[in-house]
Amino acid sequence: MFDPWIEGWKLRELILNNEVRPREAAEFFLDRIERLNSKIGAFMTLTAERALEDAARLERLPAPARASLPLYGIPFSLKDLTWTKGIRTTLGSKNFENFVPRADQEYAARIMAAGGILLGKTTTPEFGGKPTTDGGLCPTAHNPWDLSRTTGGSSGGAAASVAAGMNPVAEGSDGGGSIRLPAACCSLVGIKPSRGRVSNAPVMGEGWAGFATNGPLTRSVRDAALLLDVMSGPAAGDPYWAPPPSCSFVDALKLRPRHLRLAAIAETSLVSVDSEVRAAFDTACKTMVAMDHRIEPLKLDPAALLKDIGQKLICAGISSIPLHDPDAVDPIVRAAWENGRRLSASEYIATVAKMHNVSRQIVQELLPYDALLTPTLPYPAVKLGTLYGSPEDSLEATFGWIPFTFPFNATGQPAISLPNGFTGSGLPIGLQIVGRPADEVGLIALAAAFEEACPWHDKHPALEN
Repeated sequence: MFDPWIEGWKLRELILNNEVRPREAAEFFLDRIERLNSKIGAFMTLTAERALEDAARLERLPAPARASLPLYGIPFSLKDLTWTKGIRTTLGSKNFENFVPRADQEYAARIMAAGGILLGKTTTPEFGGKPTTDGGLCPTAHNPWDLSRTTGGSSGGAAASVAAGMNPVAEGSDGGGSIRLPAACCSLVGIKPSRGRVSNAPVMGEGWAGFATNGPLTRSVRDAALLLDVMSGPAAGDPYWAPPPSCSFVDALKLRPRHLRLAAIAETSLVSVDSEVRAAFDTACKTMVAMDHRIEPLKLDPAALLKDIGQKLICAGISSIPLHDPDAVDPIVRAAWENGRRLSASEYIATVAKMHNVSRQIVQELLPYDALLTPTLPYPAVKLGTLYGSPEDSLEATFGWIPFTFPFNATGQPAISLPNGFTGSGLPIGLQIVGRPADEVGLIALAAAFEEACPWHDKHPALEN
């Protein structure tokens, strides 16, 4: 019928041209999930009956209505942190094992209204509180490129589902790198939007002091732009509003930026960067130069400036979740929850103020540049169960894994992770591009041009078809 790794926008064209029916697309991916999920661990809950009902409803629409829906007939998934009305949403926790929300989150409702077909909820570590997708209530997510490796986290199930061809596009959330880390581990495109670009309504005013947001995980920049267009926009009363973009994110794909001034940060004092990751980063910089851009190494270490702040605020965010049984929580997440509960209100407020001041300093230093380049991760996907030694050292292990990503949750800048080749053993490597504040248009334009120069998204893991 079609390749399981078909991009969402291409599948939509097939459906609009009556070459594939929405129900056929839904059945195709549901069947693939049934066959592969036991070894991949991407999905926590399947919504097969609803998916087929939604497909039937879409097929009854007149042709003009079909063409007006940007995601018409595209199957997708939502992370199991995302509220879905009438569908179990566990947050990856035994404390919420039977929680059924009373409402959809705003961005989820927008994806559905745009013609997407919900296949199910993807796995997450408990409360999204780890950068690996294991522990807690959900199954462990296995990296489709090497089943013994992590997918990253916390949107690891979402990334695994897309990388394994279980669905074309997925929603994820990112509070310190949780979209970009899985994208790098699984050779995908993952966008962390600007603060205020995607609404948290009606569930949260903000996530983790503004660290957390939601965005797309896809196999191409085009699909990521398409999904972000649908997800974006404030709800009335939101505390943060990103300014409207100068054009749609899909239209940004047509732009071909030239003569950009790009900063590059290849190292951090928090951890040593793997030699193969560094070599891939250097090659990416050379590609950017060949694309007619200028690269300037920058002596700035955002992770060192923000580490203590990030640890406190992320732990505080996790600790805000009410638990009826703390003993049932994954030990690593439990340690973060307890750390957050020890933070006083006055210390929390002072830490938020410090975050904004340090972030302002970082953004001002980056203002002369059109974008910043970094590795997404300092080293490739680790073996499952090896990132942490004990709950006591878990914060150090976490921040040694996410030093290039979490600073831009603090600054609120948009950032994207792109496929950037593979190690000698076949593990994916990611490149991160960080944009100017609220400039997803420029970020997506540069990312699309890089993707065109380095079409890594044409490669897929060796799974059964």
